[in-house]
Amino acid sequence: MPCSLSALSSEGTAPALVNLSVIIIAKNEAKSLGDCLDSVAWASERIVLDGGSTDETVDIARRHGARVEFAPDWPGFGPQKNRALSYANAPWVLSLDADERVTPGLAAEIQNVMASADARTWYRMPRSSSYCGRTLHRGGWWPDYVTRLFQRGTARFSQDQVHERLIPEEGQGAMPLGTLQHPLLHATYATLEEVLDKANRYSTLGAQQDFAKGRRAGLAQALGHGVWAFFRTYLLRGSCLEGGHGFLLALSNAHTTFYRYAKLWLMR
Repeated sequence: MPCSLSALSSEGTAPALVNLSVIIIAKNEAKSLGDCLDSVAWASERIVLDGGSTDETVDIARRHGARVEFAPDWPGFGPQKNRALSYANAPWVLSLDADERVTPGLAAEIQNVMASADARTWYRMPRSSSYCGRTLHRGGWWPDYVTRLFQRGTARFSQDQVHERLIPEEGQGAMPLGTLQHPLLHATYATLEEVLDKANRYSTLGAQQDFAKGRRAGLAQALGHGVWAFFRTYLLRGSCLEGGHGFLLALSNAHTTFYRYAKLWLMR
């Protein structure tokens, strides 16, 4: 049964909870991990699954009170998150990325959910993301709902190498989904170099995933998908209203999409 929880203090802290496990997969996230862990310092259990970091990620995780587990081989985002999930002990689980932060308002909302007698099984929350120093509200980046809070035993992550999602555990069927109102902050893409690096890595993972599923593509398809990604982001989703940052967002989406299908074409 959920314990009785008090509200956040005026300083934005909360008493430790006995019913929430926070899971984070990380590799070379020394720059971001500390702030992420501090934002959920009120949770009873914080687990960092390290994927073979060569920076100070492990030391930072331990200094901030997290339990560190290790899985240096990389099976993809979905399988790695399932590994992290296997270490969780509490009835509720919150999955975070190292560059995400739980706001005090979201923390209080999560506590209220777990204290409720009629809580839903899964919860999604809006995510507010920054792009090269600017928070964007268009281009598909707001509210950008992500399902991250769930009752342990009801869900697992899909086996996708990239763009993994929560799916019901076998025999569970469709789960009631609730929606939280306060945002999860996503401090992604501090520089254009990070945008390009992630585009390269994610396009490779996406191509490998498609190839393993038997999908194939030609160069014309790569070009078509890339153009469509730019059109959808810039015009249909309104990143054109975000100025230069919105143009860069649309261009980087097109870049990632084009190279995903171009890499898939070359795999033949």
